[in-house]
This record gives sequence, structure tokens and C-alpha cells, in this order.
Amino acid sequence: MNGAQDLGGMMGFGPVVQEDNEPLFHAEWERRAFAATLAMGATGSWTLDASRHARETLPPAQYLSSSYYQIWLAGLEKLLTGRGLVSEDEIAAGHALTPPAPIKRKLLAENVATTLARGGPVDRPASAPAKYAVGDRIVAKNMHPETHTRLPRYVRGHPGVIEAVHGVHVFPDTNAHGLGEQPHWLYGVAFKASDLWGAEADPKLTVRVDLWEPYLDPA
Repeated sequence: MNGAQDLGGMMGFGPVVQEDNEPLFHAEWERRAFAATLAMGATGSWTLDASRHARETLPPAQYLSSSYYQIWLAGLEKLLTGRGLVSEDEIAAGHALTPPAPIKRKLLAENVATTLARGGPVDRPASAPAKYAVGDRIVAKNMHPETHTRLPRYVRGHPGVIEAVHGVHVFPDTNAHGLGEQPHWLYGVAFKASDLWGAEADPKLTVRVDLWEPYLDPA
């Protein structure tokens, strides 16, 4: 969807300032927000793509005025209330007001390290040959779905070149909305900055984006 999260190529936000020796968390509540998000993801109540969609559908004013983990926390609250796992009253109170709703599974503390180390691979077996090969020229589709997509707005409608074939992976556009994994081929695509932003762009700059096959048309 075209939301506040899709900032590529936007102006007026200033430089990205790197913090020397930046800690993983700047406050204890950030650590807890991260842990709660991972713990609830492990219950199987939603997919990773649904979690991303919950964050990107926050109101733009809220999204742009929030810190990284404030966005994570707001997205988690949206998922919890949307699936009836907690109520708005419970979020306001900061504790449960009714017996807990059932969940599919839970991540025990002693299993956290091994679970995180194992990760959640999203590569899948191929059911059809890849449509594109390294060196092929493509055009990113000009599409503006209201639902979740990983096709950045700033590359839509622009030409690029396939630089890598990453195999077949879960398709976020369907997986975010309970429509199944529907795996597709995933490609590394290189775009010239001048093709994206015109003649005034840095001619030496190349932007590389990983894109699923349904996002692409042959040039």
C-alpha cells in the first residue's frame, strides 16, 4: 500500500545520522516491545507479512512522529485487538481484565535462543521455471494496491536489469492477508538513479531492490 512507510526518494526528512556505538535498545521498554512482538509472532496468530502490514497501515501522522519501536508496539496492539486477543480496555489498563484467549502455541523462555537461531526461512520449492534470467531487462509494474506489497513506490513504472535470481520465496502480497503463501520467484533488480529520479540524479548511483516475479514485466 502507499503509506507513510514508503519513503524511498522522498525529500525533506534530512540526512540519516549514524550513532557511534549505537546500543541495540535505547530504553528498557524498547527491549520489551521487541520481545513481545517476537513472542506473539511465535504463537502463529499472524504471519510476518501481516505484522508488517499492521505497522504500515498506522495513520501517517502517527507513523512519522513515532520512533522505531513505538511503531512496532502500535502495530502489535493493532494485531492483538484485531484478532480478539486483548481489548482496548486492557491495553489502556496495562493488564488483563478477562481470562486469556487461546493461542496456537507459545515460545518458552528456554527455547528462545534456538528458535531465533533457526529463523523462519521463506524459500520454497519451485513449481515452474523462472521467467527471467540475469541480464534481462524488466520494467517494474505501475501498481498501487491498497493491500500489502513489497514493491517500493519509487521504482514502479521504471526499467531495471536482473542482477540475481534468488529462488522461490513466499509472496508477501497474499501471505499478509490470509490468502496463502503462493510462492514466486524472487530477483535482485538494479535500477539506474537517473531512470528513477531523472537527469539530476547522481549518474554513478545504482539502486538495488529484491522484487517478486509478479511485480515485473519484460522491458
